[in-house]
Amino acid sequence: MSYGRAAVRYAKSLIEISIEQGNLEAIKSDMELIRVTCAESRELVNLLESPVVKASKKLSVLKGVFGTYVSELTNKFIALLTDKGRESLLVQVSAAFEDQYLEHKNILRVVIKSVDGVNDSFKDKVASLIEVAYQKDSLILEEKDKNLIGGFVLTIGDKQVDASISRQLADLEKEFSENKYSKEY
Repeated sequence: MSYGRAAVRYAKSLIEISIEQGNLEAIKSDMELIRVTCAESRELVNLLESPVVKASKKLSVLKGVFGTYVSELTNKFIALLTDKGRESLLVQVSAAFEDQYLEHKNILRVVIKSVDGVNDSFKDKVASLIEVAYQKDSLILEEKDKNLIGGFVLTIGDKQVDASISRQLADLEKEFSENKYSKEY
């Protein structure tokens, strides 16, 4: 997910405070809850982004949705965002927090796309390669994509390895469309 500089700054402040207070894991689970809830509720995201709804109403809705399920620090953070008129950044802040959390824990996010999923031995091989190449642990996420036909697409940070059948077919189609041979008769 892409997010702006303001979201990164808020996430950095939140992660620093949570480390300082010793409740990093609790805040991480709070941010995950916020991210998942907003992903499942387009209405909540629309409310947060609405310039018509007053900040006080947005804060009361957020307290009603998250109040008893998140820590006191997260509730204060949500109130701060709302007071500053930045409640629309809440989803972005939660995503930026997760990325910074992984960086703090020296974990690299790896996404494997395949048609039917991959087996555990393949995941173990990828994890060991990541550990050797990057000296980091890995968080392996799987995505299913029927359009790949077969094979896999491996995304590590901003690098991507496309070993899918659909990519190979596209390369073949491109090669055949370039007629390197012309008839000379």
